[in-house]
Amino acid sequence: MSDAAFLTDFHEVALIGATASGGVDRQAATPEDRRTREWFREFAERRGWEHRVDAIGNQFALIEFVPDAPYLLLGSHLDSQPLGGRFDGAYGVIAALHAADRIQRRAEEGPRPDRNLAVVNWFNEEGSRFAPSIMGSSVFAGIMDETEMLGTTDLDGVSVAEALEAIGYRGEGSRPTLAGYAEIHIEQGRILEREGIDLGAVDFSWYTQKLDIEIHGEQSHTGATAMADRRDALVGAARLILKVREVVAEFEPETLVSSVGRFTHEPNSPIVVPRHARLVADLRSVSKDTVLAARARLLEEIERVAAEEDLEITATDFDVRDHQRFPEAGVALVEQTAADLGLSVRRIRTMAGHDSIAMNRITPSLMIFIPSVDGVSHCEREFTRDADMLNGLAALSEVAWRMLQGALDRVEAEAAR
Repeated sequence: MSDAAFLTDFHEVALIGATASGGVDRQAATPEDRRTREWFREFAERRGWEHRVDAIGNQFALIEFVPDAPYLLLGSHLDSQPLGGRFDGAYGVIAALHAADRIQRRAEEGPRPDRNLAVVNWFNEEGSRFAPSIMGSSVFAGIMDETEMLGTTDLDGVSVAEALEAIGYRGEGSRPTLAGYAEIHIEQGRILEREGIDLGAVDFSWYTQKLDIEIHGEQSHTGATAMADRRDALVGAARLILKVREVVAEFEPETLVSSVGRFTHEPNSPIVVPRHARLVADLRSVSKDTVLAARARLLEEIERVAAEEDLEITATDFDVRDHQRFPEAGVALVEQTAADLGLSVRRIRTMAGHDSIAMNRITPSLMIFIPSVDGVSHCEREFTRDADMLNGLAALSEVAWRMLQGALDRVEAEAAR
């Protein structure tokens, strides 16, 4: 298919759940998410590809070249953050579909691959409605328990299983056996744009962990309760949110990032002192030791705030992700492909989590970045130029073709020993 066809499809999908300021809002298992899934299904079925959905809502389009052979899997995710960008995830899925179409046409002219090809739309990569993130691929990889994830609820008490049933995408399809995985994604940072480089060959991921912090106080009247008698959970939460930011400043610049992204409190009445608050602190660094040191500092501050505000505060570790190093052969393959296509490339680390990080645990995987304008993401201002998307599509198509021809067989053989 032509570059123009890809751009038409990309900008068509961007209309699903479109926001007034140029972003999208397609959180997992919402009606908007269902519409993108229908678009994916129709794309596959028009080409005669098999369409399949597994029990956690992962969506597959499968092209069989050789019966019973394993599949090279391409893809990303179509769900978004609330008021998110139209490139994050969606670009990777649509590029994968178009790359698969190009590869099928190329295979008809020969040589025919000795393994099969599939495209995936992973469920709930963003984790905005259902925590944790990277859910569908992690269940696929055996990192998260499927039953537990199906029972996970959103802030309204709706479970993953119920939400998937509601949109008609709680499937029963089997999961394909894999020969490898490749994902292309916007960088979500400034490095490629700043250096004027076309592609990033991702070599490894930052160390990441989150703290689920619950603050228990006592509900009371905002007007009648003396200040000395108040046990205000919201005051405790406010102090801790600032501490998360202050702890980052204790480390060398650019070595640690952290924030509080999710926050709730109860009963959220204008005349009631809050009895309970809950927040999630996200800690990330290239260094595991740095993350653990920051975690230790936060736990110290939690104890201090609890004592000074007469609160009960608990902090639970979750969504801990160690470094994932992508196979050297895969990184080199991206570099060689870029050179052959006349595109500039550099090695790059990913600070954000991606489905490829989960998949790299079970099959040889690689990840390609394309530039993000101003390095912004997870917001409506997120932007990547059409020319950069087309460069990425060309690179993904060629990388996938070479993987189908056995470019990473050595890595597979080493992993099997």
